[in-house]
Amino acid sequence: MCRMTCKNRSELTRVRRIFVLRKSTAIKLPSVTQTPLKLDTIHLGECIEVLKTLPDASVDLVFADPPYNLQLGGDLLRPDNSKVDAVDDEWDQFASFEAYDRFTREWMRECRRVLKDDGAIWVIGSYHNIFRLGVAMQDMGFWVMNDVIWRKANPMPNFKGTRFTNAHETLIWATKAKGQKRYTFNYDALKAFNEDTQMRSDWSIPLCTGDERLKDENGNKAHPTQKPEALLYRVLLACTKPGHVVLDPFFGTGTTGAAAKRLGRHFIGIEREETYRKVASERIARVIPATAEDLAVMGSKKAEPRVPFGAVVEAGLLQPGDILYTPKGDKTARVRADGSLIHGDLTGSIHKMGAMMEQAPACNGWTYWRFKTDAGLKPIDDLRSRIRADMN
Repeated sequence: MCRMTCKNRSELTRVRRIFVLRKSTAIKLPSVTQTPLKLDTIHLGECIEVLKTLPDASVDLVFADPPYNLQLGGDLLRPDNSKVDAVDDEWDQFASFEAYDRFTREWMRECRRVLKDDGAIWVIGSYHNIFRLGVAMQDMGFWVMNDVIWRKANPMPNFKGTRFTNAHETLIWATKAKGQKRYTFNYDALKAFNEDTQMRSDWSIPLCTGDERLKDENGNKAHPTQKPEALLYRVLLACTKPGHVVLDPFFGTGTTGAAAKRLGRHFIGIEREETYRKVASERIARVIPATAEDLAVMGSKKAEPRVPFGAVVEAGLLQPGDILYTPKGDKTARVRADGSLIHGDLTGSIHKMGAMMEQAPACNGWTYWRFKTDAGLKPIDDLRSRIRADMN
């Protein structure tokens, strides 16, 4: 082993001193104490600071209606020279796009932290900010499921006649991560809501007007951008279940909280303005929630436990040798012990045999085949329902 020279010792001592100095002068970030989750509460304060106090993976859904950063250039006047009550509040103003983007990423990062792994987020915006929000969401790892167009049935005209009438806003629905297999989407409930038609991604809902528009003690709008409760009702009906926790970091006058309470969901609101918080609290207190029985929605057959046809035979609801009938009753097939069907030289599953009978590429055998009862022919799907009922 070679001996260390005086020069080497001196250099080593100098490096150690620098390391110790840097270590001792390192900046310590203030720790944020996360508090237990308080449900059905409106927190008063700046959204990012309050979000930092919420526990990890504690909410099922985030609905965010952030400042639009409208960049209005002066007063907006109607043809009769009266002033339009536009959004000119301090909370909607940012020094630059860069400042707005920094703010967006900060609150969005915290929202992602508090979301459960099977959770989702909805954001809403206009052409002023929705594209910036979408980029931030994708950069942060959210996975966009749909964009939804809220088409306003009664939009405000473009009084200057210099642009198209701004008749819509855009919502983005995203899961927490790409490849997320578990998330809530009540497809069948929305289809029932829409008169047995698949719900589309363009929603025609009027602006918030009339009795729904909240007013202050002077008769003025309590909030310039109050959203219609019908919009939040549909979002929560689509992507939450009774008992789920919904976070709104820009609570305003509490539309999210009102819809959540009506639908038997819990809410957590964050609002920086005491005036809005007070209006929201009074509004939500007046809401009468639906009963648990009335909150039940149409379930998805995909979510129900899988029952093979063989289980019907195994349970004794049908016996080997029993006859099944086509919907018109003019063709038959015989049940075999393994749950397959036989018709002449043809054998196969209930689905394959149904397709062959109709010369079709595919067939749902559960709804196609009938069995005989004292009340006439009934679909074998009734027998599957009995087995599922015993599973619950």
